[in-house]
Amino acid sequence: MSSNTVVIAVAITGSVPRKKDNPAVPVTIAEQIESTHQAFEAGATLAHIHVRNDDESPSSDPDRFAAVQEGLRRHCPGMIVQFSTGGRGRDPAARGLSLKHRPDMASLSTGSVNFPTIVYENSASLVTALASQMKTYGVRPEIEIFDLSHLHGARRLVESGLMDARPHVQFVMGVQNAMPADERLLDILLGEMRRILPEATWTAAGIGRNQAVVMEWALARGADAVRTGLEDNIRITKDRLAASNAELVGRAVEAVTRHGRRVANPAEARTALGLGT
Repeated sequence: MSSNTVVIAVAITGSVPRKKDNPAVPVTIAEQIESTHQAFEAGATLAHIHVRNDDESPSSDPDRFAAVQEGLRRHCPGMIVQFSTGGRGRDPAARGLSLKHRPDMASLSTGSVNFPTIVYENSASLVTALASQMKTYGVRPEIEIFDLSHLHGARRLVESGLMDARPHVQFVMGVQNAMPADERLLDILLGEMRRILPEATWTAAGIGRNQAVVMEWALARGADAVRTGLEDNIRITKDRLAASNAELVGRAVEAVTRHGRRVANPAEARTALGLGT
């Protein structure tokens, strides 16, 4: 992949924001497909997917994941579909149930961390089980890094043969009680990643008001991808809610262009992240 090209990932829904927080948050399967299609048209080529129950609570229902994936493959040709195996509000035993539907990618957290009101638990046995399922179903992992030690958790998966030496790594910054959004920390994390996972591709996600600034830091350091979307941030400014995922993607496109880089098309995005066509 040309270092001048950037994959835009859109995290459309997540587990936390509700309609009461921002009416644009897509909850139903139909809303998720439509919102992602708009984001795709705006320039996003990777969709990070959570699904919800009818009451908006987080769901692990594999049929719901499959339905969203089917819609995206129909309406967003070539877009990378990435399922969440995240644990907020989900039974650990159910977090990998959707992997049998063989999305292109899935998120994988390699260690536990404090969140605003809970401990996000990812025991070594759970991490190994999820990584094993991803390998079985040919699903490429995106490693979620909430702490420096999580990079070494990823390295152990490479050493054990559960993951190849070129994972896609995402640094998550700005979660309350976890890793703050600090530019110096990003440099430390990047230095360690390049030392122990030298072939990895990478991105960084800033939560809430940190979304735009973390994106700027990532682009300035040559990131392979950037992440935006209503999962992480429901606002354009302090006083204005985002109208859609597509509006946030539009802001990401502007940032990529401002840094003298170009938004990757679906084929380029797949090549960049080690995926087939």
